[in-house]
Formats: sequence, structure tokens, C-alpha cells
Amino acid sequence: MHPLRLALALLLTAAPGLRAEDQKPLVTELPKPLFVGTPAPIKVANLEPARSGARPAFLIPAAAQNLALKKPVTGSDAQPLLGDLELLTDGDKDGSEGSYVELAPGTQWVQLDLGAPATLHALLVWHFHAQARAYLGVVAQISDDPDFIRDVTTVYNNDVQNLCGQGAGKDQTYIETYEGRLIDAKGTRGRYVRLYSRGNSANSLNHYIEIEAWGVPAP
Repeated sequence: MHPLRLALALLLTAAPGLRAEDQKPLVTELPKPLFVGTPAPIKVANLEPARSGARPAFLIPAAAQNLALKKPVTGSDAQPLLGDLELLTDGDKDGSEGSYVELAPGTQWVQLDLGAPATLHALLVWHFHAQARAYLGVVAQISDDPDFIRDVTTVYNNDVQNLCGQGAGKDQTYIETYEGRLIDAKGTRGRYVRLYSRGNSANSLNHYIEIEAWGVPAP
């Protein structure tokens, strides 16, 4: 296997309702690491401890695929400071300038339209990995409502102070790396994926490189 391919995961047993032979480890192409050495200390509340070694394998249905690839993206910032929103689903996870979108300060969100309802098992999110940072107010939601008013399921929320107005979360803030962040989507059904953020530990801006949504089209 290519050295930058990685089996991602937290679960080593079959998911409820699926036999082990009907599952596979989630494997995606990873970008080249960009920073080396010891990063400056990051002081934010509820910070996840640093992990040593590769992320353990995360099992998804054998039929699951990245349904986000080349799908349309909209957002709260109609005129990004850098880049275009279509970069978020173009398959390019490189962390250098030209591969990411920079959104204005404050609470911002981006939204993927998967084109049809699906059962989602994992989200992978790359905000920025040219420098060790922690992004704040990160909330990940799934819904069949494009306006995210009804039938909204939150699958990740590290916004402990409810700065984004989506409710106070209890998930840990994490330091960005080239691996991206794997979020367990818990088999949630929906057509739309929305991600919030509110600045980061280095500055008040919001960034996205790539988003993957691993799942199976709903019957």
C-alpha cells in the first residue's frame, strides 16, 4: 500500500446489523505532510490529547463510497477571501495555497449536496494542515432539509460555548494534521452535510481543504 494511504478508524468489530465480511476499513488517499518539528503550544478548552502512531481502522459497509466527490458546495460566505467552494469536493487534499478556501471571520458554514439521500457512516474533514492549529466551533450536521431547519442530526460538536448557535457541544477540540478529522456519522440518513466553524487557534479566519462523506445511497 502507498505510504500515504491509511486505514482510518475507531471500530474493530462489525457494526450492528452487518456481518464482518460485509464491512471494510475506510481507506482514503492522504496528502503529503507539510509541517515538521514541534508545533507551538495550542491553548484551547477541551483539547484532545495528541495521539501517537497511526489512527486505528474504522469499519464501514463494503458498499460505501465517498459520495461527496465532485458534488456541489454552498456556504454562508458567498465570496470567500481565497479560493472557490468547489475546491472542497475536488479530491485535492494538498495543504498549500491554491488548494484551500479561506472564509471570513466569525461563524461560517459550508454545505454539501450529495444529490440524493444516503446513509452516511463517516465524514472526513481537512480544514488546514500547513500548520498545527485547532479549529473552533466545529459542528457537523446531516439532514434531508437543505435549510437545516427540521430533521437535523448533529454528529460532531466541539462548540462548548455555543458560539455558532447550534447548541453547546461536548466533543473535544483537536489539532489539525494531514490525516484530516474522521467523524463517525453513525449511519445517519440525509442528503445534505453542513459544517460550521468559528475561527481557529492561530487567527479568526475559517478554512476548508476537502470534505469526504462515506456512505451508501438510500434505497
